[in-house]
Amino acid sequence: MKGITKTLFSVVSALTVLAVAAGCGSSSNGSQKSSGKATVTMWSDVSGDAKTAIDNEVSRYNKSQSNITIDSQYFESNAYKQKLQIVMGAKKGPDIFSNWGGGRLNDFIKANDVVDMTSYLKNSKTKYLPSIMKSVTFDGKIYGVPHGNIQQVNFFYNKSLFKKYGLTPPKTWDELLSDVKVLKSKGIAPIALGGGDKWPDLMYFEYLVDRIGGPTVFQNIQEGKPNAWSQPEVIQALKMMQQLANAGGFESGFSSVGSGNGEDAALVYTNKAAMWLMGSWGYTSILSDDKSFIDDGNLGWFSFPAVTGGKGDPADVAGNPSEFYSISSNSKNKDAAAKFLVNGNLDKQNVKDLINIGNVPPVQGIESQLKQAKGGDYMTFSYDLIKNAPYFQQSWDTALSTKTGNELDDDLSKLLINQMTPQQVAADMQKFKN
Repeated sequence: MKGITKTLFSVVSALTVLAVAAGCGSSSNGSQKSSGKATVTMWSDVSGDAKTAIDNEVSRYNKSQSNITIDSQYFESNAYKQKLQIVMGAKKGPDIFSNWGGGRLNDFIKANDVVDMTSYLKNSKTKYLPSIMKSVTFDGKIYGVPHGNIQQVNFFYNKSLFKKYGLTPPKTWDELLSDVKVLKSKGIAPIALGGGDKWPDLMYFEYLVDRIGGPTVFQNIQEGKPNAWSQPEVIQALKMMQQLANAGGFESGFSSVGSGNGEDAALVYTNKAAMWLMGSWGYTSILSDDKSFIDDGNLGWFSFPAVTGGKGDPADVAGNPSEFYSISSNSKNKDAAAKFLVNGNLDKQNVKDLINIGNVPPVQGIESQLKQAKGGDYMTFSYDLIKNAPYFQQSWDTALSTKTGNELDDDLSKLLINQMTPQQVAADMQKFKN
């Protein structure tokens, strides 16, 4: 996934990592108490308008408090992931740290590095969308609260190309393959894929596994059950991915096309590709790069198609539910940190600010605000998708361990260019413990 790109241990050099770790050492837990006042350090990797929204939220909260100050600090995404991993391992995490829930958060929980927030949230259980909270709930205990934007994955499509060739958004995988055949015959790349970044490939796999077999298939893998990677549903999903690629479903040279740099999105708004499977940030990406494409009504969207005969509910959703705030066990200001997360995080003004910048906050009861917002049609689609989802499949490379997720991304990229068979992928993944 874009938010969890696989450069965790490669982008920044080891020396940089050590320097970062050393730099945070003096204020790693950020907690300071002086004259009864607590300074709570909060780390995240947001930027741009989202950072401004948090800054405003924190400023409001700090002005309302006489004994608590939130010190919000921001880092570049890849550097942040490395820095967080290091300081948590050293038991020197900040009071509050942003994370993506799932298996990586659970790794910290298993190491006793995260505060159980269940008792703090006893009066605010209904604030957040239930499907979102599953990513921070382990053994019935809640270890975080969401912030920012819902990040589900869905298809975007070029309406003008669909209209030109008499197509409608596919509701089943068979219909998708039929559309691919038509578009390819017209010289249009059916689907844009930023395969150079590898993580976009995973979106197809996790959706297909769920559509074919339902949530149990992934849960078997996550629980490390014997031969879980060789389940028939996994093999079938891998075969269908390869079938799509071999049918010319993606643009020529897709394995060298980037997503983080916007190359895949550009194929859609320059009329070179008709469809694009991407996280919700794809909307704001196109809005930023070619606003007129959206203003002219050329961008459409639809849910991942059903698989005929599949056991999975077509209403299930995959992606990154949200980013979350959790509290470090080493924090000296746990109560003050929890007080901010319960009362200050995603308050009414923050929700309004986020909607104004095109984000969909994962809180309940904001339907009317979304409908009235600019871009409200897509925001409402996103919100309803999550609200009505029987199951939210967190992106596998986030839900599983870092090592497993990295290997899966690598294997899927090889599968799509026929360097591995479905059976070889399954056998390789079986070597990993989750």
